[in-house]
This record gives sequence, C-alpha cells and structure tokens, in this order.
Amino acid sequence: MSGVHATARIRAREDGRGGTALPVLESDGPLALRRTRGEAGEARVLLVGAMSGPLGGDRFAVEADVGSGARLRVGSAAATIALPGQVKDEAHYAVRLDVADGGELHWLPEQLISARGSDLYVTTRADLAPGARLVLREEQVLGRVREEPGRLTSRLVVRVGGRAVLDQELCCGPGAPGGWDGPAVLAGHRAVGQIVLVRPEFAAGPVTARMLGESATLVPLAGPAALVTAVAPDGLRLRRVLDEVLKSLL
Repeated sequence: MSGVHATARIRAREDGRGGTALPVLESDGPLALRRTRGEAGEARVLLVGAMSGPLGGDRFAVEADVGSGARLRVGSAAATIALPGQVKDEAHYAVRLDVADGGELHWLPEQLISARGSDLYVTTRADLAPGARLVLREEQVLGRVREEPGRLTSRLVVRVGGRAVLDQELCCGPGAPGGWDGPAVLAGHRAVGQIVLVRPEFAAGPVTARMLGESATLVPLAGPAALVTAVAPDGLRLRRVLDEVLKSLL
C-alpha cells in the first residue's frame, strides 16, 4: 500500500466585467473544492475534506493560480487532522500558489492538527509577480486536547519576482531536532501560526518590526512583504491572536 495520491487545482481569471471567473476548479479524491458566494469582484472557494487524513503514505496537493486582475479567497470547511495510517511512511501535503501582476490571493485555511502517531511533511510555496498581493495564514496545533503530537515538519517559501523573501522550516514532535519545544522556538506552547502579507507598497514603505501583544511579532521581509509569527497554548487562542492582527493590518 502506498497511500492516497490526490491533487486539487484552482485557476482564477478576471472575467472582463469586474469580477473573477474560475475556469478551472478541479477536485480530486479526498480534496473537494466548492465555490461559495464572494464579495463584488472576488471569487471564493472552500476546500472540503471528503475523507479523513492525510494518513501515513498519503500525498495531497492543492494548486492555485491567480491571473492579472483576478481576486481569489480560499478557505477550508474544517481543520485538517494528520493521522497515523496503516502505511508507516510519512504523509505529504503540498500547496503551490502562483499570483500574477495585479492579482490578489487570500489563502486562509483552517488549522492543521498533528495527532499522536502521525508523521506529516507540509510544504507551501508561493510565487508572486512584483505587482501581486497575498494574504497567507497558516496555523498548526500540536496534538488534540490532552494528546501528545505526532511529528510535523512545515516548510514555507515565498518568492516575489523570482526572489526569495522567505524560506523557513519548522519541525516539531517526536523525532524532531532538539530544542523545538524550548524557549527559542515554541517555549512550551502547543499552537503556532504565521501570516505572510505581500503588498507592492511595502517596497517603498516597509513595516516596522514590533511586538503585537505578548505572543506575536511583526517583522519586515527582504522585499515587499511582512511576516507575523504567533504562538499560543492552544488553537482557539492562536486564532484569536491572528484575527486581531489581521484586523489591524488590513
């Protein structure tokens, strides 16, 4: 057994009438995409998990391509839970985002929960043209309530105009390099989240690095982008922190 392989694809394009069309909305296996009602000019898509997982050995991928003048917002219907499976291999979940000049993407999935015994490697790669806009949120919760986590490795890469502005990796849980739970990383917290903002105007006026409350920081990146990082004792409090941050920055 080699696990389930599935790739879902979204393509958003300006429709010529001030709105956004979705010429490609391709679901696959457990990855079901549903268009929902959006605001004027914006297309909204919800990712619905049609089965549990990812499990050991599964390889899931989601791809979103936003053209010039198009506006796309993508969310998910529920949290993603990484679970152990009959196959002992690690599971992979890859997200690939491409945004053209004048395009805008809000990538706002629900939380990823690493259940005990799971082993998941998540990669998110975003490639943006110099005039593109991005709001990307990712949240990871280590274990369900009163549960030890599985191993979770997450890599996030953002490029603007072909130049890397962010490339970082975090590995947590059993088998992870030592120190992940120490004061320099999670400091005993069990939820960690990030928001990446890419705006052309940041090239001329970058954000100022600062603390956002007691558990979040805002730092400029080497390009028209900024990064918010937050930790919290649990997923609920992490979401509250990141929601407050988004309201203050958008």
